Amino acid sequence: MSVDRAPTGRLAELRRLDNAVYAAVVRSDTPRLDGAMRRLSRAADYSRLSIASSLLMSVAGGSRGRRAAVSGLAAVGLTSAVVNVALKPVGRRRRPPRDAHGIVPARRVRMPSSASFPSGHSASAFAFAVGAGRVLPAAGVPLRMLAAAVAYSRVHTGVHYPGDVIAGSLAGAIIADLSADTIDGLVSHIWTRLSSRSS
Repeated sequence: MSVDRAPTGRLAELRRLDNAVYAAVVRSDTPRLDGAMRRLSRAADYSRLSIASSLLMSVAGGSRGRRAAVSGLAAVGLTSAVVNVALKPVGRRRRPPRDAHGIVPARRVRMPSSASFPSGHSASAFAFAVGAGRVLPAAGVPLRMLAAAVAYSRVHTGVHYPGDVIAGSLAGAIIADLSADTIDGLVSHIWTRLSSRSS
């Protein structure tokens, strides 16, 4: 069922609320925030922030940091596959009508051609935060804060409704959590193989 079909009852109320919150965010006058949100949203393209975070953890966190980086990136890979192959085709939600809201150029990022629901950027950011945070708990809180900022930036720049980023954030966190044992086993296997080769 397409998310864009005319909803009824509670779903209709949620859609109206979603649209109203989107409109309130994108019409707000926040010139100091606009550039920062645009840059953050762009930096999260192709999970570049997660990759940068993984490099930082690998250098600064020793062996445990490297394991956390690999676990986080594995969670991103799995989450991206699930979101793009399974969830977006089912949702088929159209992107917000950004031009109709008169969003200022200082906020704008490239409008993706993929479906809007759920947000892939939000899903990947939270998947990395949960996956890496399980191995390196000290990194969990800052990574979740960064993921939340990325999720908000997608609404601020006008490319997602709030419901899209909430669903994406939950999907990323849940997929990373449910697959944690499998990912941990895979990472341990890779680590053992690499350790045996280096010894």
